[in-house]
Amino acid sequence: MEILFYSIHEIPYGCFSNFSPHGFELNGKWWKTSEHYFQAQKFAGTPYEEKVRIAYTPKDAANFGRRRDFPLRSDWEAIKDEVMRKAVLTKFETHADIREILLSTVNATLVENTTGDYYWGRGSRGDGKNMLGIILMETREILRSKSRG
Repeated sequence: MEILFYSIHEIPYGCFSNFSPHGFELNGKWWKTSEHYFQAQKFAGTPYEEKVRIAYTPKDAANFGRRRDFPLRSDWEAIKDEVMRKAVLTKFETHADIREILLSTVNATLVENTTGDYYWGRGSRGDGKNMLGIILMETREILRSKSRG
């Protein structure tokens, strides 16, 4: 079975989106969304990190994160998957309601149904890497193993 997600308005799987309003504490700071955390880590240790952290909406945070007049950290490509793993796991550990939704997907394949992103989603041709879906499935396994023992 395959579960497609993208918009935060899709019930019940909108919570899989990084734009979903499920904040968490990580690295001693409060993050409004996992998108805020992810985008801010592109500039960790600089004033730009805080600018992204306090962005009004996740879309604003994403737009800041995509700017290239801000100095992107040199190791970003090497660490971005781990940054996303940390954000997603913390989000689902923090919120029991969405943790149950993720666990309820059992063994379904989770797919970010975006046409424009071939790395985090499946892209318009359906042959994208779907890293966000993969990370959600990894997170589901971590949470499942924690709930067992």
